[in-house]
Amino acid sequence: MPRLLAFTLLLCVSLGAQADSYITRLLNKPVPGGVAVIDLGNATQPPKALYDGKPVLVVREQQTWRAIVGLPLTVKPGQQTLSVGGQARSFTVGSKQYPEQRITLKNTRQVNPNPADIKRIDAELAEQLRAYRSFSPGTPSNLLLDKPVNGPLSSKFGVRRFFNGEERNPHSGLDFAVPAGTPIKTPANGKVILVGNYFFNGNTVFVDHGQGFISMFCHMSKIDVKVGDNLTRGNVVGRVGATGRATGPHMHWNVSLNDARVDPAIFIGAFQP
Repeated sequence: MPRLLAFTLLLCVSLGAQADSYITRLLNKPVPGGVAVIDLGNATQPPKALYDGKPVLVVREQQTWRAIVGLPLTVKPGQQTLSVGGQARSFTVGSKQYPEQRITLKNTRQVNPNPADIKRIDAELAEQLRAYRSFSPGTPSNLLLDKPVNGPLSSKFGVRRFFNGEERNPHSGLDFAVPAGTPIKTPANGKVILVGNYFFNGNTVFVDHGQGFISMFCHMSKIDVKVGDNLTRGNVVGRVGATGRATGPHMHWNVSLNDARVDPAIFIGAFQP
């Protein structure tokens, strides 16, 4: 009996320590478009983790390594597998329903692009996907992110969008309703890895925070950085605008982990189940 009691106490302490993990409490929202935080143990060296064949952000919290796994909106609820050092580690993804949004655009080419537009869009998408898939070795300066601007949300992540009655890709970021010209600040340290003017996104900046943890800002009226710039948390990357496919000035912010666009609300403590 004493042995059983000791084992029970040890188990309770272990589960309590995991439940008390700050990173787990902050980020573990394992739903489509969310984040799964997975305990990887206390090895001396950081474990190598892959999800869907792509490298995953791994950070150390006290003596424990944790994988911060981005889950795309397309992931199916149920059992998923993380590869850790070649060994499979299972975790469970729950379900989440996202609302609909209907938008009317006067520029019909932004709904049904012509052949020349499509050629441009395809080239721009390939360029942006390369940026999303970059993986630098540095550890992010912070996981609890600052809001890039101070203002109310005008459109949430994951919303199913209908433009002029036709369904298109779900909303992949957060929109903040702020005036044109408002400074947009990087929510963590990072390096500028892509700057461009794109058909849908308008003036756009990608900032790499480390290990596939990437912020993207778009529809800007002005860009204040260039590729290769090293930014400190709070540095201005550009100004709010309405370039690209936008009905008015606002700040659109994407967060990507292991090439999965995830809900930025998770990282600012505003996630809603």
